Amino acid sequence: MSIVDRARLRELTEREGRRFLDEHPRSAELFERGRRSLLAGVPMPWMTEWAGSYPVFVAEAHGARFTDVDGHEYVDLCLGDTGGMTGHSPAVAARAIARQAARGITLMLPSEDSIWVGEEMARRFGLPYWQFCLTATDANRFTIRLARAITGRRRILVFNYCYHGSVDETIVALRDGVAGPRPGSVGPAVDPAETTRVVEFNDLTALEEALAHEDVACVLTEPALTNIGIVPPEPGFHEGLRALTRKHGTYLVIDETHTICAGPGGATRAWGLEPDFLTIGKPLASGVPAACYGMSEEVAERVQAFMRTLPTTDVGGVGGTLSGNALSLAAMRATLEHVLTDEAFARMIPLAERWTDGVKAAIEAHALPWEVQRLGARAEYWFTPTVPRNGGEAAAADDHELARFVHLYALNRGILLTPFHNMALMSPATTEEDVDRHTAVFEEMAGDLVTS
Repeated sequence: MSIVDRARLRELTEREGRRFLDEHPRSAELFERGRRSLLAGVPMPWMTEWAGSYPVFVAEAHGARFTDVDGHEYVDLCLGDTGGMTGHSPAVAARAIARQAARGITLMLPSEDSIWVGEEMARRFGLPYWQFCLTATDANRFTIRLARAITGRRRILVFNYCYHGSVDETIVALRDGVAGPRPGSVGPAVDPAETTRVVEFNDLTALEEALAHEDVACVLTEPALTNIGIVPPEPGFHEGLRALTRKHGTYLVIDETHTICAGPGGATRAWGLEPDFLTIGKPLASGVPAACYGMSEEVAERVQAFMRTLPTTDVGGVGGTLSGNALSLAAMRATLEHVLTDEAFARMIPLAERWTDGVKAAIEAHALPWEVQRLGARAEYWFTPTVPRNGGEAAAADDHELARFVHLYALNRGILLTPFHNMALMSPATTEEDVDRHTAVFEEMAGDLVTS
């Protein structure tokens, strides 16, 4: 197998860095201007994590491509880290958004669209009752609060290096077997070990030991880990997870925000999962902030019974003035009805297979000790010879220096990957040409790395 020469890697990274600076002067000007009024020069600090000396600034985006302020066009395989999974500004959604914007945006009152979307979510995911909010973080926070309320238990359980947005209780990791704040966690309210039990994904023995305390209100999990790289469930894991949560009176919450890539009903429908709650956000409204959470009949009855005991739910910690606004619901209806359809997934998933095959061929051609993993319309490569089986192994496999080079190399050649890992996502607007363009760039990069 070929071993990446670190001196060669640093030489290539310096070369690509110079090319980036030469080709993005207007982005540099805007970044410097932004530093006078924006923390770190960008709207959110994580935007500085892109490869290069500064992020590229976008001029416009359509479908699966965007153009930056320096006039460069890119194949967008990041797609807003799933928020743009629909492709940028799909025409049918853009028309629905414009139409609703002219008729009223937010009212604190329901619209007919809310009923249509609730019925469609029930059809897709199998849970009968739904509520709406603005982000998957909100959906997860509200679901955790409801699970605590109806069980009387204060702890939750998540898997090591999970991803559930910016929910305090989930920004947690194991260090030498002990739960604590995840590296990089900013200002945790309390030590998450006080609120959260943490075990490794795919470890049913550890899961049973943690649930045996009988103090866990809910297990919150993605069907497969995605934000530390794609870590799939092992055979029998989900069956064991469902059996153990029921045995110990713990609710099972499935977060489909990233794994909607598995199909129109996410992994829940594709794999026959049976959650008590389901949360999802990001792509549901073609880029307009929108999210929702669903629940079973039994859970809904318990939630409503609990709510009837309260004097008011105005400031109960579940809700939000802009939640369920008319604009978000109109965008969700258009997206679910016309964009993220069965037919769209029937195109997107084979494109991800084509992407995976192209990457595999390049890896084999250059004898690199790397692996590639796919989940529906999402795929990702690892700088390891085997795919990690849990979050701890995935975190240990991170090679920041190599990842930064690969991302910068692709960016300089018109390919945008998700910045925090090596992920590509297909949209309804993605084409075989887009996929093959990435394959050519990846093969060129691999050849540069192993050539001395």
